[in-house]
Amino acid sequence: MGASAVRLVALALGAVTFQTPLVQRDVDRGDFSNVDDTREVVARTGAEWATIWRQHTPDRPRPAVDFRHEMVVGVFLGSRNSAGFSAEVASVTDDTEGAAGLLVRYREKRPVGGGVAAQVIVSPFHLVALPKRTGLVRFEKID
Repeated sequence: MGASAVRLVALALGAVTFQTPLVQRDVDRGDFSNVDDTREVVARTGAEWATIWRQHTPDRPRPAVDFRHEMVVGVFLGSRNSAGFSAEVASVTDDTEGAAGLLVRYREKRPVGGGVAAQVIVSPFHLVALPKRTGLVRFEKID
């Protein structure tokens, strides 16, 4: 390999950033939420968490989160007209695009085409706790 090819490979590798996902734990996940619109949420305080939980499911006890060290991020997909939909927070990483915060990547799983799904209104969601960070939180829907 010539010197110019080695420089090109080095430049290409230098442009690649490796993001290590932050450790996250499920706080709540399911198909039925009282939040029936699409929403991305961030809670860094107990008060913010109480507000989100009260909107989401006021009849269940709120899961414990230590907001001295943790925060909660999550997605609500809103109402869907059949079973088979689900929400997944796929990863949370440091945002390397200059926003000095976090990047939350999530996906919406849909029913398999041509399959049979129960005709029921669902509102999928996924909430996770992770180490507390400051800065902006950017959400990105992925396939």
